[in-house]
Amino acid sequence: MGRAIEIVEVGPRDGLQSEPEILPTAAKLELIQRLVAAGLRRIEVASFVNPKRVPQMADAEAVMAGLPKVPGVQYVGLVLNRKGFERALAAGCTEVGLVATATNSFGERNQGANIEQNILNFEEIAPLAREAGVRAQITISVAFGCPFEGEVPASRVVEIARRLAAAKPLEIALADTIGVAVPSQVTALVEQVRAAVGDVPVRCHFHNTRNTAVANAYAAILAGVNTLDSSVGGVGGCPFAPNATGNVGTEDLVYMLSRSGYETGIDLTKLIETARWLQDQRGKPVPSMVSKAGGFPVGTVAASA
Repeated sequence: MGRAIEIVEVGPRDGLQSEPEILPTAAKLELIQRLVAAGLRRIEVASFVNPKRVPQMADAEAVMAGLPKVPGVQYVGLVLNRKGFERALAAGCTEVGLVATATNSFGERNQGANIEQNILNFEEIAPLAREAGVRAQITISVAFGCPFEGEVPASRVVEIARRLAAAKPLEIALADTIGVAVPSQVTALVEQVRAAVGDVPVRCHFHNTRNTAVANAYAAILAGVNTLDSSVGGVGGCPFAPNATGNVGTEDLVYMLSRSGYETGIDLTKLIETARWLQDQRGKPVPSMVSKAGGFPVGTVAASA
């Protein structure tokens, strides 16, 4: 057994929120069920935000109502404020994810709140979640670069993480929302944040906009990260960030990890089948590479006597 790496599947939420066509609720439920069957145990399934802003997520309650209760599976709902948290709680989410931003410009465009307001939101919601028995984690978006402000000082990200850690989140995720990070930057920022947040685990979330996501994920693991986000098929993006293309593909990540000796508990064959099924549902190719090429080829040449 190699070191275990946990995968948080974000395809049903982050993967679908930028799609021009809205996937029917029944198809979303089948997607999630396929992911569970492939071995995923933490799945971001819905976003409890204003449906006028993100119409692809307008059926959040219906999705939650249709999901099977599977022991050990956490269904994660994205929430941006107390109203969203109350919706997620009523819908039966066992885990909520909140978002802080590393720049004011992105925060105001993405969720109508600046850096300080987003931190205060989490400080309000975290104790409410604990009281309700719901896991609460938070992501720092544009941690590696902002589409509106460019370079983001690492010291700012570290200070935001330090403040968030005081509210005792399940974990703090560093998100490369627009896919600009490179491995050396990932290593440096992860090490600084881990040193600042004590025993709060650090998770990472990478987009493959500039074809660096798998390399960045590996750099994060070498820097001590044990949990990574990914999206089946590599679909996704942020509707409020220009040119923010898809997340790192779950099957690309699982292939890299398994061939490198890490354990994920995920069936790569079923994952590839799910990515190809999603491709059919979308009516267009998915970005991930392993869904096209398949897993490691199985030799068919007979051994000589």
